[in-house]
Amino acid sequence: MAHEASAFARAGLVGNPSDGYFGKTISFVIRDFAAKVTIYEHPQVEIVPSFQDRSVYSSVRDLVRDVQEQGYYGGIRLMKATIRKFVNYCDAHEIELPDRNFSIRYRSNIPRRVGLAGSSALVTATLRCLMDFYEVDIPKPIQPNVILSVENEELGISAGLQDRVIQVYEGCVYMDFDRELLSAQGHGNYEELDLGLLPPLFIAYRTDLAEGSEVFHNNIRERWNNGDSEVVQAMRDFAGYAQEVRDLLLAGRSSEIGPWMDKNFDRRRSIYAIDPANVDMVMRARSVGAHAKFAGSGGAIVGSYEDDTMYQRIRDVFENTATVVLKPQIRGGAT
Repeated sequence: MAHEASAFARAGLVGNPSDGYFGKTISFVIRDFAAKVTIYEHPQVEIVPSFQDRSVYSSVRDLVRDVQEQGYYGGIRLMKATIRKFVNYCDAHEIELPDRNFSIRYRSNIPRRVGLAGSSALVTATLRCLMDFYEVDIPKPIQPNVILSVENEELGISAGLQDRVIQVYEGCVYMDFDRELLSAQGHGNYEELDLGLLPPLFIAYRTDLAEGSEVFHNNIRERWNNGDSEVVQAMRDFAGYAQEVRDLLLAGRSSEIGPWMDKNFDRRRSIYAIDPANVDMVMRARSVGAHAKFAGSGGAIVGSYEDDTMYQRIRDVFENTATVVLKPQIRGGAT
């Protein structure tokens, strides 16, 4: 019997990147893109490579192209690390796993290395499959912690809880990662928001950019660890923007959140050295009256717009720029 699980791409609406620094964020899933994992009983434990893990190329140019688009790492390391963390969790909680082996494989259409959380989606879907296969129940608020530990502890990738929380909960979630909360209860406070509260949103992502978040986050983490006052204050500011937007949404004032998204990006730009091509994406959207910010670590943006006329202007301003623009599908049940 096969077991299958999915996890969707996500966009950070506001507050990011304070999620890794005891801040607050709001995020939502993008159901247009998903990582899907299938597991079934097998005589041995086998991880089946996907196209993203290929090691055979038609030419050296083909290899170079693949590295530019996909990076050096596929999904195998993520799945291996997830399996190890799952077993470690079960051991730590004295959960005895049945003597069953499996074959596991994945596929994903999430654009890679543009900040739409493709890596954490694969880890989330893998964890779901393992839980289903072994009939293990990990409490929902704890699942993001396990997922984050796969990348942070096993693979040394700097990341925060936001992506993992929204991919576990789905929909749209306001997250508070206050240090004392995390210490007292082992997880943040996660408030699911009605999707009907959101304004019209768009996503745009480049097809010719590829920078892993582990590269993007490195210097800021070091400055945070060193107590850099500018970085510490910026993280507080990001958290404040998330609080403001959450309050506006609950008050039915979604049309007013755009300027807070703009502030989020401008504040981010004040502490990060950002690729001019990424800055250009935000500025193009703003040039036609929309509000925009990074959806994640760069390469994709999320924004709000007034009506279909403005949305068409957004599409027009990105014409011939190797950019995909879409209205994200944010409703629907989990698959």
